[in-house]
Formats: sequence, C-alpha cells, structure tokens
Amino acid sequence: MDYKNFLHELLENLINEDGSDLHMGVGRKPAIRINGQLVFLVNYNVMTEADIVGVLEVLVGTIRVKKFIETKNIDFSSNTNDGKVQLRGNAFFQRGMISIAIRLVPKAKTFEDLNLPLILKDFTRKKQGFFLVVGPVGQGKSTTLSTMVNLINSETATHIMTIEDPIEFIYQPDKSIIDQREIGVDTEDFLGALKSTFREDANVILIGEMRDSDTIAAAVTAAETGHLVLSTLHTNNASQTIDRIIDSFAPEQQGQIRLQLASSLLGIFSQRLIPRLAGGRIPAYELLINNKAIANLIREKRTHEIDTVLETSSHEGMMDMNRCLIDLVQKGEISLESAYEYAINPKALEQMF
Repeated sequence: MDYKNFLHELLENLINEDGSDLHMGVGRKPAIRINGQLVFLVNYNVMTEADIVGVLEVLVGTIRVKKFIETKNIDFSSNTNDGKVQLRGNAFFQRGMISIAIRLVPKAKTFEDLNLPLILKDFTRKKQGFFLVVGPVGQGKSTTLSTMVNLINSETATHIMTIEDPIEFIYQPDKSIIDQREIGVDTEDFLGALKSTFREDANVILIGEMRDSDTIAAAVTAAETGHLVLSTLHTNNASQTIDRIIDSFAPEQQGQIRLQLASSLLGIFSQRLIPRLAGGRIPAYELLINNKAIANLIREKRTHEIDTVLETSSHEGMMDMNRCLIDLVQKGEISLESAYEYAINPKALEQMF
C-alpha cells in the first residue's frame, strides 16, 4: 500500500469534516473526532500492524520508528499533504499493539476568529511576567497561546523563543525573530532549554508545558527577570492552578515560590470548548488577573478565597466560568444542558439562573 497517499486521504477526511483528531490502531477502522465525538470511518478496512507501521514511517521516518519500537512511546510533529497540514501526535503500545493519535494543528487565527476575549491582547503587550493558559487536554490551550504569540509577532520587534514537545504551530517571522526548539530534537529537556534562554537574549518565552518544579521555578525566575513567559498546565481553574504550582515544591520551598508567584503572575486563563448550537465549538472561560488582592491571597496562603475575589471583580476584566456559561446561554450560543455539563460547580451555576 502507498501509505503516504493513504495518510493524505485520511487527513483530507479529517479536514473536510472539520475534525480535530485522527485515531488509528491495529484491529480497528480509523476514527476521527468531530466536535468532541469520535466517528469511525466505516468505508475503510480494519488496520493491520503493517498499516500502522507504514503510516508511522511516513510521519516520523524509519530511524525514529525503530527507536519507538524500543521505547514503546513517541511524541512527534509533522508537516504532511505537501506542507499544507501541520500535525502533532503520539504513538504508543496497548496490549502489545501499536496505536497512533494525531491532532490536527489549526491554521493561525485571530482572537475574533476564535471568539476569545480581546482583553487577552493586553497580556501580549506586557514586557515581563507570567501568564498561564490552563484546562483539560483538547480544550484549545495551545491554539490560544499561538494566537497570542502571533499577535506579538505582528506588533513588536522582539525575540520569541518557544520550547515545545513536540513543536505544534510553525510561526512565520513578521516583526519578531522566532526560534522554536523541540525536546529531543533541538534540546534534551525543558529545564535545560529554559535556562539557556537567559543567554540567548530572549524577550518572550513560550513553554509548551511545565512538567516539574524545577521547570516552574526557572519559568517564574525568567518572568521576574525581564521576560514575558507564557505556558500551560492541565488544571481546571485559576485557584487550583496556583495550588498545583505551590504544591509541586517541597514544604521548605513553598514560601519562596509564593512570594515569587505573587509578584510575577500576570493572569490565568482557563478555557473549555463547548458545543455551539449553530455548529462547531465556542470557548467558555475563566480569567484571573493578578491584582493586589489576589497577590495578597497568594502570599498569605489564602488561595481558597481567590474564587470569591474573581467572582466579584468583573469590573477589572475578570470572569468566572459560571458567569461566562450563563452569558453564552443567554446569547443563544450554547444550550442550558451544555452549561451544566461543563460547569465546574453546577450547584452554584443553578443558583445564578
């Protein structure tokens, strides 16, 4: 079989159906995810091990496939379909058989295209500080960050450094210099790459994911020393994010990281992609902006009070998730059922209607 053409055809199906992900595995038909739901491509045959290996060789090359067989796991990014399609993916073993999960990286879009709040533009114009986009897997965090990076690139002559595993969005330099480093290809790990940015005259640093306390500590230090640092965490909301960061450190280090975070944090944006009544998905979000009240709560170990400040500070541009869900229901964008399904605190949401 010509696996390059086979993959090309599968990706065309994914694009034409406005899907987000492609799944392939030994013993089953290919499937694509459309608006959050998996749909099997019934017109295709059940895939064999040879099919999966053939597709993976197209994506990463024979040498990396051999290494994958040894390590049993591989993250990758790829340009396919004559360079028109950017992918990120992971291959893994399950029950001794290979599976592949591929995410279609969307083309660069504007804040307006993505229905993101325009207040996010304010954070891209900061000279230094720490800004996080958080939420579960598959909720558009990387897309939001890429939109912020593209705005910086279009407005400012600056040096942007990205550290990713793997590289997702390929940026085209406009006014800025953009250097993109991939873990395992251009650098060994996040921490080493992040530390080296201090010697590389970077102004903006995008960290694909903060996976350990050492990386978090280096990111916060970078934000304190004249860098704008953008990153992600797999957390549900702003207060949980702050607790997760602090709890990742040993008890004797937590006081210091509280002080650093209180002074360097710019904001936390938590988002979910909700099925839209008109089709597609629309973001519901929570936005925390670090002001004096929030900074004091972080320093004083009172993060359990952050949600209250967030809910009562809409005049400063903050937004809590329940209020955002209510606004989307009232605008006819999402159903009431979806609002309850995606609410972090459904009982509190019910009291607000």
